[in-house]
Amino acid sequence: MLTAKAIGLELEYKPINLLKGEHLTPEFVKMNPQHTIPTLVDGEAIIYDSHAICAYLVEKYGKDDKLYPKDLLQRAQVDARLHFDSGHLFARLRFLYEPILYYGSTDCSIDKIAYIQKCWEIMEGFLKDHPYVCGDELTIADFCCVATITSVNDVAPIDEFKFPKVLTWLKRMAELPYYKDTNEEGAEELKRIFKEKLAENRGAK
Repeated sequence: MLTAKAIGLELEYKPINLLKGEHLTPEFVKMNPQHTIPTLVDGEAIIYDSHAICAYLVEKYGKDDKLYPKDLLQRAQVDARLHFDSGHLFARLRFLYEPILYYGSTDCSIDKIAYIQKCWEIMEGFLKDHPYVCGDELTIADFCCVATITSVNDVAPIDEFKFPKVLTWLKRMAELPYYKDTNEEGAEELKRIFKEKLAENRGAK
């Protein structure tokens, strides 16, 4: 959603309720065997995984390549950050969130939280000398990383003294004119649902 707004592309949205299992219907699984969201339908093309969707949108509909550079070295750096998001940031969020949201777990342990927080040190390194995660220009890597981090930063707080660059970057991202509608509201909703589900699970025990 951030990427689409950044390139001036209007999307038609169809909400999928994961908690109600709407991603597991035969129709959805046929379209996307991974049964994940988001899933993009663009004419005859069906693309899933948010990182792949972001790259596709910029390549096909972007007016330039700033968000996903064609230069091989620059693109490799963006790709590396996208893999960092999927392999570290989101993977650790999922490690904490999924058992609680879907399987009645009450495990929100210090160890799981600390495992997420280890990523903040790496992010601080990415942002040490530059305003964005891949340098001086905003890219889809910023969009993907910020979407994950803002979905878990209440549960795994970011220390303002240890990671000032990360917090400055989050503020910079929040200043984007389309940020509130496309990211903030959804991130806050996920954090609220997580807290409610954890409390519900603990009450059931």
